[in-house]
Amino acid sequence: MTHHPVKNRPSGFTLLELVIAIGLLSILVGMVFSTARTSLALGNTIVQTQNEEMLHQAFFELLGQRFSSLPGNTRLELKAEDAGSRYTSDLTLQNVPLSFTWGGEARIAKAVQFSTVKRRSGYLDIVLRYYENEILEGSASTFGSSTDTAPFAEIVLLTDVAYFEWRVLDGRTMEWQYDWEAQGRLPLQMELTMAVGAKGEEIRQIFWIPPKQNPEVLMRQMAQSGGNINSTDPAADGIPAGGGGVNLPQVQIPGFPQNGGGRPGGNGGGPRPPNRNIGQ
Repeated sequence: MTHHPVKNRPSGFTLLELVIAIGLLSILVGMVFSTARTSLALGNTIVQTQNEEMLHQAFFELLGQRFSSLPGNTRLELKAEDAGSRYTSDLTLQNVPLSFTWGGEARIAKAVQFSTVKRRSGYLDIVLRYYENEILEGSASTFGSSTDTAPFAEIVLLTDVAYFEWRVLDGRTMEWQYDWEAQGRLPLQMELTMAVGAKGEEIRQIFWIPPKQNPEVLMRQMAQSGGNINSTDPAADGIPAGGGGVNLPQVQIPGFPQNGGGRPGGNGGGPRPPNRNIGQ
């Protein structure tokens, strides 16, 4: 009887088993990295959105503080122009002295301007410009002088803005306008409509401009009355921000009126400007 030796099966993994294991490990590692990348991108998107919202909130707070603290003799001028696919505008506030340090030197700005600047991409930048001298036509410092009207400082407040449109509410006619050049008085409200980015949601904000006594008118009245002003005198009591003459208790604005104030030269205008082609 012949006995054949028993062959033992070699220990370890075959090549096929190693290939399958490596393939499964690669799939698992890819899934982990894909989940990590998705979580990281989502986190970055959330942080960026929060930063943008904080930036917009800070911008609106800046405007609100500026409008609420305007002196009574402030001159406000709003000019809007059709720049093709966008409207550009310049909102100038004069007689609002601001003292601050710029470039290590103490400077005083007598006028500030919120300007929209169109870029090659088609979007707008919102720039805050500081002027050392008065720049509006008819100002005392502009008569017979060659005063340099170039800004001495500029700050970019917002970038990649799809559209940026102002409207002002005339307290006398209660009509909305896209331009404002009235001297000696300020509008009752400022409305800002804007959107940032190609898919940015429209943001609309209303700013009240509190009526204030014009100090120049007050001093003139004191000189004429010998230093005594009767507080019941309508001429001395109801002059909003430069002599507008708006009696606030009689103003009725249910839901903020949307009628009136078309483009310059028009009598009415509630419709929005049509050239809001985002991304062009």
